[in-house]
Amino acid sequence: MADAVDIIAALRARAMTVAVAESLTGGLLVAELIRPPGASEVVLGGVVAYNTELKATLLGVDPSLLAEHGPVHPDVATAMARAVRERLAVGGRAADLGIATTGVAGPDSLHGEPPGVVYLGLSLGGESRVRRLALSGSRDDIRASTVEATLDWMAETLERGLAQGRE
Repeated sequence: MADAVDIIAALRARAMTVAVAESLTGGLLVAELIRPPGASEVVLGGVVAYNTELKATLLGVDPSLLAEHGPVHPDVATAMARAVRERLAVGGRAADLGIATTGVAGPDSLHGEPPGVVYLGLSLGGESRVRRLALSGSRDDIRASTVEATLDWMAETLERGLAQGRE
C-alpha cells in the first residue's frame, strides 16, 4: 500500500491540492490523508456523501444518472471526483486533484451490485478516470481495501501523470 506520508510529500513537492468525495469509505480516506504532518498544506477537505441524494445536492451528480444507475456506477464516481474539486475550492481556486469512492461494502447488494463492487473516480486537470474494484471480505475489509487501492492509485498518478481513458 502506498503511504499517505509519501502522497502528501508528492503533492507538496508539486504544489498541488486534493479534495476527496467519499461514500462507502465514510471519511476513512480523508482521515488517512490528513494523518501525516503537513497535510493541511495540500488536503483541502472531504465530503462524505453516503446518502444517494447527497451525491446530487452536495456534489452536483446528475439526479437522472443516479435514478437510472444508482450510486454505484463508474459515471457517478467520475462525477463525484470532478465536482468535489470545485465544491471544495479555497480562495476561488479549485483543488488540483479530485478523488472519489463509491461502492457496496455489504453485507447486502445495492442497486443490483454485489458487495465488493467499488468505483474510484479521479479528476486531474481536464481529465477524469475511473477504476473498478472487485473486492471481497467483510464490510470493514472492503472499506479498508478501498482506501488502500485509492492511495495506491493516487501514488501512481502522481508518479506518472494521468493518461486518458478508463481502467
